[in-house]
Amino acid sequence: MRLTTTTNVSVDGVMQGLGGPDEDRSGGFDRGGWAIPLIDAEAGDYLNQVYGGADAFLFGRRTYEIFAGYWGVMPNPEANPIAAALNSRPKYVVSASLTDPRWAGTSVLQGDLATAIGNLKANHDGELLVPGSGVLVRWLLANGLVDRLDLVTYPVVVGQGTRLFPDSGPDLALELVSSRTTSRGIAIQTYRPRGRPEYATSAVGPEHVF
Repeated sequence: MRLTTTTNVSVDGVMQGLGGPDEDRSGGFDRGGWAIPLIDAEAGDYLNQVYGGADAFLFGRRTYEIFAGYWGVMPNPEANPIAAALNSRPKYVVSASLTDPRWAGTSVLQGDLATAIGNLKANHDGELLVPGSGVLVRWLLANGLVDRLDLVTYPVVVGQGTRLFPDSGPDLALELVSSRTTSRGIAIQTYRPRGRPEYATSAVGPEHVF
């Protein structure tokens, strides 16, 4: 399986509470719903294709709870491409405390996660999609388990909230695979991880940078 992370972020990297004011108020976050006014048909079609093309889904605990409480209880999920995919295909959630998931088709991954996720990738075909799940995404990147990283960046600075990448953490080089911008300015970019970045070994003058 190819493991792909797909994350909706603001220009300042915020990924919290994009869907609505009460989606995720943890940490006192009060600017939820920032993505909805900006979504356009092109971005919507892209997300439908991404979710519709996934063969299985992998979640962190918090994102799983948000998705289960919305997509998992949606009436007539077959009428929506994202809901249809999420409700009909295998779901895996990383959690040390969840023991009895109520969303049908869910398996809980515990213990040696690197081995468990590595086995999923090695023993199944298709696409393993990780929606949101910032903590999990960072862990997957740090452990070399991500094959593609998709960022859907909305033209807004939220100014508070949980960011995909914190102020400090592991460094990572990325190769741009594809990039496009929708009519309303949403940037859709796909990257391939390429190990650690290269750094200059000596100072260079401005003429070599600009």
